[in-house]
Amino acid sequence: MQIRDLPYPDPGDPDVRSGPRFLFWLGRNQLRGQLKSMSWGLLHQCSLAGLPPAVGFAVQAVVDRSGSRLAWAGGLIAVLGVLIALGDTMLHRTAVTNWITAAARVQQLLARKTAELGAALTRRVAAGEVVAVSTGDVEKIGWFVEALSRFAAAAAALVLICVGLILYLPSLGVLVALAMPLLALAVLPLLPRATRRADLQREKAGKATELASDTVAGLRVLRGIGGEELFLGRYRRASQEVRKAAVRSARMWSLISAIQVLLPGMLLISLVVYGATLARDGRIEVGQLVTVYSAASLLLFPLRHFEEIAMAYSFSRPSAQRAVRVLSLHRTDRPSTVDATPTGDLYDPVTGLMAPAGLFTAVVCGDPDEAGRLAERLGGHAHADADPDADSDEAGNGNGAKDSTENGAHDAASERKTPSVLLGGVPLDELPLDSARTAVLVQDKDPVLLSGTLRELLDVPSSGRVTAKDALSAAQCGDVLDSLAQASVATDGDPMTTRITERGRSLSGGQRQRLALARSLVTDPEALVLDEPTSAVDSHTEARVAAGIKALRQGRTTVAFASSPLLLDLADRVVLVHRGTAVAVGAHRELLHTDPRYRAVVTRETDDEIAVLTSQDALKRIRTIEEIEERA
Repeated sequence: MQIRDLPYPDPGDPDVRSGPRFLFWLGRNQLRGQLKSMSWGLLHQCSLAGLPPAVGFAVQAVVDRSGSRLAWAGGLIAVLGVLIALGDTMLHRTAVTNWITAAARVQQLLARKTAELGAALTRRVAAGEVVAVSTGDVEKIGWFVEALSRFAAAAAALVLICVGLILYLPSLGVLVALAMPLLALAVLPLLPRATRRADLQREKAGKATELASDTVAGLRVLRGIGGEELFLGRYRRASQEVRKAAVRSARMWSLISAIQVLLPGMLLISLVVYGATLARDGRIEVGQLVTVYSAASLLLFPLRHFEEIAMAYSFSRPSAQRAVRVLSLHRTDRPSTVDATPTGDLYDPVTGLMAPAGLFTAVVCGDPDEAGRLAERLGGHAHADADPDADSDEAGNGNGAKDSTENGAHDAASERKTPSVLLGGVPLDELPLDSARTAVLVQDKDPVLLSGTLRELLDVPSSGRVTAKDALSAAQCGDVLDSLAQASVATDGDPMTTRITERGRSLSGGQRQRLALARSLVTDPEALVLDEPTSAVDSHTEARVAAGIKALRQGRTTVAFASSPLLLDLADRVVLVHRGTAVAVGAHRELLHTDPRYRAVVTRETDDEIAVLTSQDALKRIRTIEEIEERA
């Protein structure tokens, strides 16, 4: 795999049983690249190892005053220099390629899992952890994959050089061969402590990142309530904790590095003293001593890779574990048994909510959280994305929550007992995922706008029956287009080519909400579920938006969760959902006069006011009955 070939057509099916297994899976899937890097690393290391004999040969030629052998030695050193340069260049190239391709594979896996889970991802994993996995953790995992091949080449070169020294000069070669394993393994007792300190540093860094993301997301609210400095102070304290943990971790790694310098230095001193004694006694030649000393000095270079691989593994193992926690999440979709996308009424058997085909149905819930859960359920998200660790009321909504609580189980088996929403009599969980998402689209109350131009924002999979112009008009985006046109000086005032910043932060809340609504209208699904689609706009705009939705979605099933009288009055039918059950159905004005619970939600009446109104209605009925009896 070359960098030019990225991204992968298929990143594969990762082994998510544990962090080390995931790292092994990554290395195994890049076996070809690892072998290439190892081969170039061996060439580089062996060429370096060839320098000491060549230098020793040259020194001995000078001592013996042999010009021909000195010329041969010079030529050999020149050839080794070319091989060292070639091996080092290609080793760096292949190792970096392994790092980039491994990081790209992990990022593709994370992107695929994010797209699969959707909004459920942040309900199961903290937002800060998701950010840490997709940024810093990916780099650390790639570092380990890169260092693995270089470490393998260094270990192989170390063995070859030690064997060569034993064969070349046993009296000194055995000393070097016995000392090398001790030098390589001397830092092992310190690695667990260093790993724990590194884990603590990453844990604190993840919490600081999560705190920072929360602070940035809620900065406008924090400024409004005067809590900006409070949260900034918390982030400063969290940052200081990260700094202290990083210093403690660095101290341990500095100690490991110091040992890696001290022990080899002691070996070289011992080797020189012992070798000089042998040379003085005439048992070895000066050139042989130079050769062994030079070889032992060069052995310190591959020893460095032992320290690097230990650091890389210590940093990448928890990173891989965090990636595994995200990649191991999965849906509980049932096997598909329906091929064609159905049409018809949208019905929830848990709450009894019915949205007839082709009508604009408004749903009123007294609890906003209950409305959000029901909206997700109508789109099939509540069943497919349910979190096994989530609260039972979220997993089941009403009766399903009661069953989950009684059974004491929140796993996938209990979730499958909850009846699925039906579209045209077909359960949504029996549809292929793509068909289910095409049939029923849910827009939550806080939609996200991705960065890009307005044309790219509205370039989404759709039926083709609704144009971007019609959708923008129905969502009353005229003022948004005007503001984008003014900001589009470089593109001749075309609002469709104006770039929208990340999450639409350059727009107001109402503008973001209406652009997201236009995007949903463009898709033109069989059933469109909107959760508070006009909560961020003024009453005049709200009435026009509601009328635009009804006109554009004529003949298509539309469900809107709302409590605004302006929107409810335009709906074909209104359903009141109270405590997880649809308790009243009718027109808005009719329900206002006949159902006190509906009137309480829509008019924001208190319980005392309801009691007074209810008693007044009862008195009116009693008086009416008395008047009828008197006339009789």
